[in-house]
Amino acid sequence: MTPASAHPATGQDPDRIFGALANGTRREILRLLREHGPQPAGSLANRFDMARPSLSEHLRVLRDAGLVSEERSGRQRIYRLEAAPLADVQDWLHPYERFWRKKLSDLSDVLDAMPDDGAP
Repeated sequence: MTPASAHPATGQDPDRIFGALANGTRREILRLLREHGPQPAGSLANRFDMARPSLSEHLRVLRDAGLVSEERSGRQRIYRLEAAPLADVQDWLHPYERFWRKKLSDLSDVLDAMPDDGAP
């Protein structure tokens, strides 16, 4: 069962996604998975100066938000980026992007209309 506020396309709760992304360590984990592909938890843990249980907690938050998936291979847990829930973030940010593009376009128009002061 998905939460009442779940995104229709991904089935994920946007608050969980934004909560997971609020932490720099979790964003770094996502970056590593994006750039280097699926990795065992141990390889990810070696990139951080923290106890493995702390990293495991970050991975759990990412997994609960649907941003990573976990696959067992023998004794290892392999983590893979699941980018689909990031569509929720993009959907939320899109109106703000339009807002700022309009503001910057308006500023450009004002600057273009200003007379040159004769400076070289």
